[in-house]
Amino acid sequence: MELTLAHWLYLSGTLIIILTMLFRQNVVVPALVMSFFVAWSFTGSFLDGVHAIFNANLTAATELFNIFLIIAIMTALLRSIQSIGADEQMVKPFQKIMSTGTLSFWVLVVVTYFLSLFFWPAPAVPLIGALLIPVAIQAGLSPMGAAVAISLSGHGMALSSDFILKVAPELTASSSSALEASAIGEQTLILSLVAGAVSLTIAYLMFRKSIRKPSKQNLTEWEESGDDDLKLKSDDNEVKKGKYSPVFAFLVPSVFLVIVAYVVLTTFSDALPAMEDGAGSSLVGGTAVILIIVMSLFRNYKETLQEVSDHIVNGFVFAFKVMGLVIPVAAFFFIGSGELAGQIFGTDPDTTPAFLFDLVQEGQGYIPDNAFFTALGILVLGMVSGLDGSGFSALPLIGSLSEALAASTGIDPTTLASIGQIGAIWVGGGTLVAWSPIVAIAGFAKISVIDLVRKSFIPVVTGLLATMIFALLFF
Repeated sequence: MELTLAHWLYLSGTLIIILTMLFRQNVVVPALVMSFFVAWSFTGSFLDGVHAIFNANLTAATELFNIFLIIAIMTALLRSIQSIGADEQMVKPFQKIMSTGTLSFWVLVVVTYFLSLFFWPAPAVPLIGALLIPVAIQAGLSPMGAAVAISLSGHGMALSSDFILKVAPELTASSSSALEASAIGEQTLILSLVAGAVSLTIAYLMFRKSIRKPSKQNLTEWEESGDDDLKLKSDDNEVKKGKYSPVFAFLVPSVFLVIVAYVVLTTFSDALPAMEDGAGSSLVGGTAVILIIVMSLFRNYKETLQEVSDHIVNGFVFAFKVMGLVIPVAAFFFIGSGELAGQIFGTDPDTTPAFLFDLVQEGQGYIPDNAFFTALGILVLGMVSGLDGSGFSALPLIGSLSEALAASTGIDPTTLASIGQIGAIWVGGGTLVAWSPIVAIAGFAKISVIDLVRKSFIPVVTGLLATMIFALLFF
């Protein structure tokens, strides 16, 4: 179809948002303003443009509310675990294993990865940082080595696939009818493990020479160093330890390990019926709510009603802090989808243009008809979009672009979308962005967050490039 002024305004908005990210500025205002101009231009009505600002955000919030809900519930569960004193009990077995610097590095990787799959790294890192970093340092691992292990395995490997909660795959697939969250989740799980294996191996080799012999002196020297202002200030939660703390320290991870096994079996085996999209999140979320209620009953049954409510409210507060920026940015990118744009503008979806897809189709003649350069372009776009410090806000854009570019290159759009998602979250999720949640890791390790980013650059970029090549060869 012929490109209109609205198409060019949509393209301008996309470029403005990317440039705003590059200059480390907040992208909310550009997204809101350009949503207004695109709607005004398309409908020809200033008033409709004003309506579109609200409608676009309402549409985005409606599409993404399930994501907010699962984040809130899992954060509430973590707070409940901490309040009953089961968090320390959960990590005690790992403290016994961390006898050397090398073992400490890989134990941190494994523990961070599995906790981050369920709780996301932002709420899980305080638990790991406060309880395991001192143990790793006493065992001989450097503070920087411990911080990099946690950052790459949590904010990189676990968050980029988001295999259990499926927040990221659902965002990536949300603006494209050709993509399915379950398929993206399967591919990103494999790709995230490849990226993690490469980057963490390189990181370990970088820090291997700095590993010292186990000694209490290592811990003493570390405790006397650093700036206390870098430490993450956690909420003042009243903790009531008792005879049930060990019980729930065993029960909670055991329940979720069963869920993991079930999800893996339904995904990769015919032994059980396949799960529908979103079923994994609802299974995890429902189980988490039950655990929160049960823990509160055993902790203090007289205060159960108030405690459960407080945990849920705190969970929603955290969810909106983490995902609040996504709504207005996703709202703008949802305009690029014909179906969603029709809802936003109040027009017939069948006649409303898919702005982004139309632009890519029009510019195909200028795009190298080469699978490698197309995949590299999607990867770089994902990495650039992650500079906002989130990694999630541009996932709908990546999904739309992947669908549009797949036809001309012969690459599966799911593969392109998976590559873009991996790039966006590895960078924006916190491994290469100093203004992201990894400041918590730096605080617990008592190191500079800028130095943490610098030390992570070579492992992360190498891992992402290797992952892109792997995807092109095997998917």
